[in-house]
Amino acid sequence: MDALSYLSVPPGIGMEENFFSLDDILLSHERLPCRTESAFPRLGFLEKSSDSRDIPEGTKMEMPLWLAKGLYEKKRRVLSMELPKVYREGWRTVFGADPAVVDLQKMGPYYYGLGSQMLHFDSPENPEIANTILQTFIGRFRRTMDSSQNAYNEDTSALVERLDCLERSLFKSGQSGLNSFQLWEKGRSSHLTASSLVINYRKRKITDLQA
Repeated sequence: MDALSYLSVPPGIGMEENFFSLDDILLSHERLPCRTESAFPRLGFLEKSSDSRDIPEGTKMEMPLWLAKGLYEKKRRVLSMELPKVYREGWRTVFGADPAVVDLQKMGPYYYGLGSQMLHFDSPENPEIANTILQTFIGRFRRTMDSSQNAYNEDTSALVERLDCLERSLFKSGQSGLNSFQLWEKGRSSHLTASSLVINYRKRKITDLQA
C-alpha cells in the first residue's frame, strides 16, 4: 500500500476554522483593509510604509485575517474593518446577475472562506454578504460538479482555473468518485467507498450528538 506523506485535513465550515488544515492556515494570512480607531504603541513595524515607532489613530492599513480577528472588539473600538471589494455592493450585484461568469480564483482564491470569516466583524452589510456567498455557491455548484463528472482521463486545468479553493476541492472529490465508479464498472475495484466529504460529515454529526 502506498503511504501518504501528508493526510489532507479539510478546512472548517462557515465561520469555523480548522487549524490543522493547510487551506485554513493560508486563509488566515489573507490581508484585510482596516482603519485604526486608537493608537497602537510600539507596533509601527506592522506598517511598512511608515518609519514611526507607533501606529497613530486613524491609520489605514492592511492586516492579516488572524491579527485583525485578534484585535477586533465590538465594545472597545480598536479597529474598524473595510470590506474587500469583492464583497461590496457593486460586486454583489454582479454575483446576483450571474455568479458563473466570475473568475473567483482571480478575485481571491478563498472567496467563500474569507467571506464567511468577514461575518465575525460587525457590519450592517453582513446579511447581504452571507446571502450573496450562499447564492453564489448554489449558482455555481451544479456546473462545477457536472464538469467534474464529464471529464474522464482528460486535462482539467481549464475547468478549474476559475474556481475558488472550495470549488476545486469539490471538483477533485467529484473526479475521485468518477474514477472509482469507472474502475468498479470495469471490474477493477472490489467495492465502492463513500467520499471523504460524506465521511467527515458523519464524523461531525456523531461528535455533535456525543457533545
